[in-house]
Amino acid sequence: MIGAIERFSQEKQNNLIATKLAQVIVPQSRPRSAKAHLVKGGQVTQIFIPNGSRLYTISPEIEQKIAFLMNEKDENALQNELALLGIDAPEYITDEPLQGPPLYALSLAIAQKCNMGCTYCYADQGDFGGPTKSMSLETAFKAIDLLLKDCPEGGKAQLTFLGGEPLINRKAIREATLYAETTAKKKNIKVSYSITTNGTLVTESDAEFFEEYGFSVTISLDGIGKDHDLNRPMKGGNGSYDRIIKNIQPLLAMQKKMQVSARVTVTPEITNLPEVLDEFVRMGFHGVGFSPLLKSSNGQNEMNKEQLSVMLENMIACGLNFEKNVLEGKRYPFLNMVNALKEISKGTHRPYPCGAGAGYMGVSADEELFACHRFVNEEAGKMGNLTDGVQPDLQNSWLANRHVNTQEPCSKCWARYLCGGGCHHEVIDKGRPACDYIRSWLFYTIQANERLSRLKPNWNN
Repeated sequence: MIGAIERFSQEKQNNLIATKLAQVIVPQSRPRSAKAHLVKGGQVTQIFIPNGSRLYTISPEIEQKIAFLMNEKDENALQNELALLGIDAPEYITDEPLQGPPLYALSLAIAQKCNMGCTYCYADQGDFGGPTKSMSLETAFKAIDLLLKDCPEGGKAQLTFLGGEPLINRKAIREATLYAETTAKKKNIKVSYSITTNGTLVTESDAEFFEEYGFSVTISLDGIGKDHDLNRPMKGGNGSYDRIIKNIQPLLAMQKKMQVSARVTVTPEITNLPEVLDEFVRMGFHGVGFSPLLKSSNGQNEMNKEQLSVMLENMIACGLNFEKNVLEGKRYPFLNMVNALKEISKGTHRPYPCGAGAGYMGVSADEELFACHRFVNEEAGKMGNLTDGVQPDLQNSWLANRHVNTQEPCSKCWARYLCGGGCHHEVIDKGRPACDYIRSWLFYTIQANERLSRLKPNWNN
């Protein structure tokens, strides 16, 4: 009882700190220059240079000078000051878009049908707005041939199975995996496999298969118990949480080559993210990640700016727990934090948010190619077909139009090369309601990266 009271007290204190941090971070994270951004936190101030996503610790005198130039909105003078400081550089990213990049990853809509009735599903509850269907083995094999055709000897490729609910077409998943393995071996290509499933159909045999081939398995779990059931009921309206948790136990128990993660879509009702994270970490997931719902098929439960502010406080509370665990030498697989810190540490700089329409594409059961799995059956993301391959004019037009430097207000934002402009599927339909949330989260993780590096050097080695 005393332990429970202490935990509750710690959680409450953690949440209060997160709320106060968010209140400070949100205004500080708003763009003041496209050339640089000041990140204050704790004992130091850092200057973030979007060109190359570079970070430098600066003195109070330099901070004052940079802040003055930002307030004056004199980009030329600011650029000159960066040059005097020796922290300018040739442009890492130009306005030139990618053209005809090689294909390295495909996701197969192996089952365009689902046994669940999720309220927000981008795939219109699995059928992508058309008749339900399963991908044939012939189509799956054809897609794999396209993926591996131009992959160099000794290269790498990624094959993902999605739906709907992919395990409705279990036989095709297994046959396609075996076909990919056999075909890839002829060119000494290493194929990585992944699957995203709702977990309701998972069997022990599936777990054995996924472990054998080292699958990355993502389970969609939108909270604990009733919170999950609210958004992810079965087709008949019954809850799915208890069934999923029971079914996935073999996955969690067997994972060695296989890695099992939980993906939580955050809707306005889910405001207990630290509790959810702790619970799923306790269950043994290799990773747990959160993603706000910004676009739903029926327009319901989409997060607005106020709700994203609440989510930010929750995310920072999760981040503070991550920092605490790292300093104590404990593994705490909060994927949003882990991924952001990796990108900050290596200076990720990219003109697109992901590989969609570039090296990664989605394949429909009708053999059509799309910019990604979310664009299946949508004209806006059409990229060709399995018979004729990727259509260069469609792909190159997409890459030119989606480059972050062509997007507004992205071109003026300090975080543009970390963010890449946001999910294409969401942005095209809904615009950018999440910019403050994304920038503030990145701002916090930059602060956290400095703290962890100072207090526990080499923590991420």
